[in-house]
Formats: sequence, structure tokens, C-alpha cells
Amino acid sequence: RYVDPSGNERAKDFSRKYDAERFLVSIETDKLRGDWVDPRLAKTSFAERTGRWWGTTSHLKTYTRDGYESLLRVHVFPRFAQTSLGSIQAVDIREWLADLDRSGLSASRIRQASFLLAQILRSAVESGYLAKDPCVGVKLPRMQIPEMRFVNAAQVEALASAIREPYGVLVNTLAYAGLRWGEAVALRRGRCELLRSRLHVVESLSETSEGLLFGATKTYQRRTVVIPGFLRDQLAEHLATHVGATDDALVFTSPNGEPLRRANFSRRVWKPALETASLDLRPHDLRHTCAALLIAEGAHPKAVQAQLGHSSIQVTMDRYGHLFPSAAEELAGRLDAVHRRTQIPETPGIALA
Repeated sequence: RYVDPSGNERAKDFSRKYDAERFLVSIETDKLRGDWVDPRLAKTSFAERTGRWWGTTSHLKTYTRDGYESLLRVHVFPRFAQTSLGSIQAVDIREWLADLDRSGLSASRIRQASFLLAQILRSAVESGYLAKDPCVGVKLPRMQIPEMRFVNAAQVEALASAIREPYGVLVNTLAYAGLRWGEAVALRRGRCELLRSRLHVVESLSETSEGLLFGATKTYQRRTVVIPGFLRDQLAEHLATHVGATDDALVFTSPNGEPLRRANFSRRVWKPALETASLDLRPHDLRHTCAALLIAEGAHPKAVQAQLGHSSIQVTMDRYGHLFPSAAEELAGRLDAVHRRTQIPETPGIALA
């Protein structure tokens, strides 16, 4: 018999007194270290614990929950659903990751699945189901940084000219305001302050299992974007011609006035325009283009961060740092000058008779 940290008396049977005494010593040691776990909780299946954890995720955006549900169903549950929490070891997680890698799953998707598993197991530790998180120390596959695709101003103009009306102004809004797709298609008349050449980015449109949902931006932050004069004029004409008079009227819609769906727009409008303009890029690449254009014109990294709405300057530098002018050439020139100053000038030769 022993008393758990909550003061409840518990009992466990042993056939030998020696084994019982060793068990009691281990229990007291775990209690002193704070590592004691209720054995009954440790027998809980991963699926059961996930169900309780899922109830705590209501604050997440719907498309995030949709992504988690897909990861659980396709990649996590097939391996761990019926496994008891206490029996999940680091080696099991490493074997699972190796299996996912052998299946051809991308490093990005493997990392997403691993992060989700770690979230659930960490919550199990916090709730006393586990003494420690078996994910700690498990190495994940390296992420390959995808090559950024962007185009120049002339190519943006070619695409804007090739695309079906009235979506040329949408192309320029993506390329010169740097809005995300969801932010652009959620833009409303009342948030276009054109007298001051400003767009107020307040919400984003997401396509989820529950349908189209308007919600907060990706970083949950509002921002104000200053736009160039030509885009201000294009938007003013667009608002007068194609947008309803109410403040909540969407600026960019389908031909029948409905919110733009990415897949429909891509198939019916975007891809035909790409063929005409001889380009290969996604709508999101116009956001990268905005960053490249700003940097080429000498914008400070903080200005780029503010325009694009990144959560931190680190995000901006990680993605676009290679586009900023490098000081390496200047430093190399300075080192060359240092080296030249150390050289002893040659003494002119003396002619002998």
C-alpha cells in the first residue's frame, strides 16, 4: 500500500516482498522528483486523450482545425490511435517518422504531423497522464527552403493586361500592396481610404469544411497599407464601376457578385491569363513580388515587414533577407585595402658599373 501525491491510498499486489519494497521505493522517489503518474491515466489511449485535447482547440481558426483533423486521420491515428499514452516511447516516434519519410511524404508535412503529436502529448504531461514528453529530443527532417518566385514590374503589367476584366486591378493590388490572397478577396469598400492612398487590412477569407469564412488575418493583426498613386486611381475607378455602394461591399467578387473562390478563379481566370502572358506563378507569388520590388527600391526591412504584415522582422529576413543588398563585397574591398597597406614597396634597383 502507498499514498499518492493527492493523499489517496493505493495498493498493488506482488508475489514477493522484495519486489513490493522496490516498487515502494520507486514510488517515493518519483513523488519526490515530481515524476509520479497515475498508472490508470497512463493506460489511456492516445485517441481518447486526443478527444479531450480537441475540445480545447475551439480558439483556433477553422482552416487550422481542418488541417489538424486531416493530419490526425491520415498520418497520426493509423500509428498511435489505440496505443496507451504510457507506452509511447521516443523510439516509437522515430520509427513513425522514418515510415512517413519512406512513404514519400514531404518534410514539411512530416514536421506538421510531428508538431501536432507533440502538442497532444505535451498536454498529456500537463494534465498528469505522462511524466515526460517522449517527443523531446526527437530530431525532425530538415526543411528545404522553397525558392521564392517573383516577377518584375513589366511582367506584372503583362499579366494585369492579359487577365480578364475587371481583375487587372486585383493583380496590381496583390503585387503592389502585398496583400495575401485571403486578405485581398476580403477587402471591402469601407476599408479603402483612397483619399489618403491607404487600404486597411482587417480580415481574411478562408475556405474551410464549413464553407467560406471571414475572420482575422493570418497573424491576427490589423494593418494599414499605403498604395502607389496609379493603384489608388485604378481602385477608385474599380469601386465606381464594379463595387456596391455599401461600406461592407466586397471589392473583388466573382461575375455574379459572390466572394472569390481560389480554385474557381485559378481555373477560369488565372491560368488562361498566365498562358497569354507566358508566365508560371501563383497568386501568392505576387506577394513575393511586392517584397522584391520594395527591396529593389531601397526599402528598410521594417518597412517591408509592415507592408506585408509579417509577425516579426525575423520572418521578413528569413524569407527575403537574400534580396537585400549585401555588404560582403564592400567588406572584401576593405580587406583588400588592408592587405595592400602591409606590402613593402619595392626598392628601385641600383645599376652597377
